[in-house]
Amino acid sequence: MQEFEKTISFGGRDIHLRGGLLAPQAGGAVLVRSGETAVLVTATRSAGRQGIDFLPLLVDYEERLYAAGRIPGGFLRREGRPPERATLICRLIDRPMRPLFPQWLRDDIQIVATTLAMDELVPPDVLAATGASIAVLLAKIPFYGPMAAVRVGLVGDDFVINPTYKEVENGDLDLVVAGSPDGVIMVEAGANQLPEADVIEAIDFGYEVVQDLIKAQLELIKELGIEIVKEQEPATDPTLATFIEEKTSAAIKEVLKQFSLTKPERDEKLDIIKDELVTTIDALEDESPIKVAVAENGKALGNTYKSVTKKLMRQQIIDDKVRVDGRQLDQVRPISCQVGLLPRRVHGTGLFQRGLTQVMSVTTLGTPGDAQMMDDLHPDDEKRYLHHYNFPPYSVGETRPMRSPGRREIGHGALAERALVPVLPPQEEFPYVIRVVSEVLSSNGSTSMGSVCGSTLSLMDAGVPITKPVSGAAMGLIKEGDEVRILTDIQGIEDFLGDMDFKVAGTDTGITALQMDMKITGLPMTVIADAINQARPARLHILEKMLGAIDQPRTELSPYAPRLISFKIDPEMIGMVIGPGGKKIKGITEQTGAKVDINDDGTVTVSAIEGEKALQAKALIEAIVFKPSAGDVFVGKVVRVIPIGAFVEFMPGQDGMIHISQLADYRVAKVEDEVNVGDEVIVKVREIDGRGRINLTRLNIHPDEAAAARAAAGV
Repeated sequence: MQEFEKTISFGGRDIHLRGGLLAPQAGGAVLVRSGETAVLVTATRSAGRQGIDFLPLLVDYEERLYAAGRIPGGFLRREGRPPERATLICRLIDRPMRPLFPQWLRDDIQIVATTLAMDELVPPDVLAATGASIAVLLAKIPFYGPMAAVRVGLVGDDFVINPTYKEVENGDLDLVVAGSPDGVIMVEAGANQLPEADVIEAIDFGYEVVQDLIKAQLELIKELGIEIVKEQEPATDPTLATFIEEKTSAAIKEVLKQFSLTKPERDEKLDIIKDELVTTIDALEDESPIKVAVAENGKALGNTYKSVTKKLMRQQIIDDKVRVDGRQLDQVRPISCQVGLLPRRVHGTGLFQRGLTQVMSVTTLGTPGDAQMMDDLHPDDEKRYLHHYNFPPYSVGETRPMRSPGRREIGHGALAERALVPVLPPQEEFPYVIRVVSEVLSSNGSTSMGSVCGSTLSLMDAGVPITKPVSGAAMGLIKEGDEVRILTDIQGIEDFLGDMDFKVAGTDTGITALQMDMKITGLPMTVIADAINQARPARLHILEKMLGAIDQPRTELSPYAPRLISFKIDPEMIGMVIGPGGKKIKGITEQTGAKVDINDDGTVTVSAIEGEKALQAKALIEAIVFKPSAGDVFVGKVVRVIPIGAFVEFMPGQDGMIHISQLADYRVAKVEDEVNVGDEVIVKVREIDGRGRINLTRLNIHPDEAAAARAAAGV
């Protein structure tokens, strides 16, 4: 491929593209650079495999820690399994790209984005997404693009394109908009309870810039003499499709209108129709074109039957405005909510069911030491709120091997996490690390939003003082020509056979998270705005049902949750608290049974199941860092005697010396005549010398001072 360089300016930012230099054997490769962040994106196509009846698209995002001048941790000191944030970026690239490949394409396609250099100003994810489109165009792979993606932030009252990490952190919006020439194709957002109107405006603002990036890509490939490849779909024999539609349409329509059927019952009836179709085809003569077509392609019958079912279900929604379960287009399925379902050591539980979708979320409260350390390129190096999502096979009545979490599980957990982070209490007020695990017990659509609802219930049951409860709903879409139907609270079949999955989560004030995925090549802003606005009454209805189970966070934590006490010490005193080889802090832990975490800024968090133990550990630490002043009076214990005086520990870990001349108001011949090791004595700080040594005295202590010291010491 010929070398090229091109700079695209938009929204006050520049993107520099360079191709033809790196990865010459890839189908297409481009180095995308903005600021000091550089991402190499490649796209490669290879011949299709026999028996594949789907598009085998593989998207990988690779982080190299050398990009930030770092050496990986761990024993091997090299990059290993991709961190969660890398997996989420894979999904961010995949989701807008996948709908733009022809549905009939069966060749293996792989897109690989590798971050080669990065600063702390420019996030690489949207650069990688836009680079994926350019790489595919350069590889001349059939594609209904170009596609481009931008991030939109909200700084003050102004929208900002591709904001820095700091601007995102300090703002109220983190929105990624991806689009094609046909409209918006993906939305991913976290927001601080923004009103629907503001979110819609932000999406529209982002898509305007996306259009500029699409135009720049078109100019680039024109300059390079490349045409967008849009190969024609291979011709198919319409005979089989016509035969199946004629034989099954009436029966399928009858099943789709039996609104009282459950999902398993509907699936069973549709399978019976398919079995009867197989019997009919088997009875045909061997030379029948229908029988020959089925014999030549073993998946043709099943795929065509699915297509007919999809067509009839969509037609029913478009024409009759009624869904397969009898609901109206904007109607939510029946909802039930419970809290406190699990006993004993579980800190909080929420069970949320909507239709046949059932999610149980469990909250666990931990100490600051339980925070997750992040070993990736993102500037944040730890997480104090962890949301994990599990999707076992029994939730859909299937059997399959149980593996580690896949991209879907990681993505759904991250979406629920993003929806709830804006309502969590600040660390200064609630220093716990929080882990919520959402167990999908039954799935029939919108389990991610079920996780948001169940987790809100669980957090309140655990006593986490969230500022507001969060609910969520998944919106769907059926589009046939100019006819558009937006569906509220989609179930599994509507997701599978529909054109959009648009998840909206938020409080009664505004939106906290969005995620929109398309199966078509784009939507106009008017339809997106209608979907967002239609989601609000659904969210509020769901929220009302949730508040019927628990209307506010519990005022008391579970008796099995650790009790945390957080306070500050002088950072210069951290070493004194830890002690040589950690001796002092280990002693505090052994003496009290409490766990102690100390941050570099001097924040100390003490945790124990019994609050008294935590208070005891706090007192020991405060005693170590306490800085006495001349004139302070204490009750102490003699810990060592030398010829010229005695050492007295007047606070845990702190001692001073009484010179022999300060033991009594008369001449003392021998220290042991007045005090011995183990004696309890009342002492006053006489002075603190220039080297920080504390000199004590037993002289000139007023009886009231002595009484106050005894009271403070509890003796």
